[in-house]
Amino acid sequence: MRYLIGFAFVPSGLTKLMGNRFTTIPISNPIGFFFEAMYQTGIYWQFLGFTQIIAALLLMTQRFATLGNLIFLGIITNIFLITFSMDFTGTVYITFLLLIASIGLLLWDFPKWKTLFFSDNFTVNIELENLPTYNTWWIYTGVIFFIESLLFSILSSVFKDVKTVMALLVLIVVTAIVSLVLYKKYGSAVRRD
Repeated sequence: MRYLIGFAFVPSGLTKLMGNRFTTIPISNPIGFFFEAMYQTGIYWQFLGFTQIIAALLLMTQRFATLGNLIFLGIITNIFLITFSMDFTGTVYITFLLLIASIGLLLWDFPKWKTLFFSDNFTVNIELENLPTYNTWWIYTGVIFFIESLLFSILSSVFKDVKTVMALLVLIVVTAIVSLVLYKKYGSAVRRD
């Protein structure tokens, strides 16, 4: 789940970070006008892209996934509200599902951040059992998947050829399969790093 929602931010975040337009919808359309206004802000547009890339990277590292998810939640909530209020046709469903996935991951990680709701100067014993564990193979897989998604985004913007994009998709699928095989072979014993 973390890889999936993290990957959702890489292409759009990289597009913004590189200072490119996100859409080609004309400004006569309210959606096109909105995105053109966001694009014209310059540094803010690139900051949004940078934040999306950081959220994706943190989500895919597993170790910092909760922090990445908190950043992701803030961004995807805004994106969902934009797609809902501007009456996007199908995008609103995708952003809603990403929002629900992010909330689900936060609920999964609730033991990690529940102390934020305790009063100041309050002592509590925290049970460290049943917390999500970190497996080195999943961390490496996440980093590799993040790098591949960055390369995919960069190369697909450079090469508009369908064959190139398909080759990159095959590369990502092969990486996922190899990662699962390695996990089953070497990573089944859960280790804390």
